[in-house]
Amino acid sequence: MKFLMLLSFMMFTLTGCAGAMMAGTVKGAVMLNDERSIKTQLDDTNTDFVIDSKLRSNDELRSQSHITGVSMNGNVLLIGQAPSSRLRDLAINIVQSLKLGGKIHNQIRIGNPISFTTRSNDSWITTKVKGRMLNDKVLDMTKIKVVTENGEVFLLGLVSREQGDLAADIASKTAGVRKVIKVFEYVEPSANR
Repeated sequence: MKFLMLLSFMMFTLTGCAGAMMAGTVKGAVMLNDERSIKTQLDDTNTDFVIDSKLRSNDELRSQSHITGVSMNGNVLLIGQAPSSRLRDLAINIVQSLKLGGKIHNQIRIGNPISFTTRSNDSWITTKVKGRMLNDKVLDMTKIKVVTENGEVFLLGLVSREQGDLAADIASKTAGVRKVIKVFEYVEPSANR
């Protein structure tokens, strides 16, 4: 209840556009329907910042690569590009040294960092995938996180296998998607509200 009051207060104190208020409302709905506890959700968000900060503190990684960490339920998905396997391994070692406790999914590609245009296109692909998922009457997209990197769509969340397969099918049929990679943790259907 305190969380809802805080969320309401934050939404009404926004001085920005109605879109910002809508985004806050949608984010609140996603947080409430997420299988993870609020504490785990906040820990995951904090972990994202810690990983990015630690990776950016390394001069070589910051200047030569584009690597991001996405945390979900204590597990970490590493995505992006490094020009060599040595730098990819350095990034993985840095994240391992944080001793986060979960599994690390390495999806760092060897190659030059993608351009700003490609990143913008990835954001558009993510928006399209989320929109298509939101329009599906069977899929509960509030339990799914969508991340796109260089046309590859990564799907994370705590879902049933049926929901995971449906999400992957929707994503794979979205224009611009080159590949879909499921990084789900599966729960029993009865536990999936």
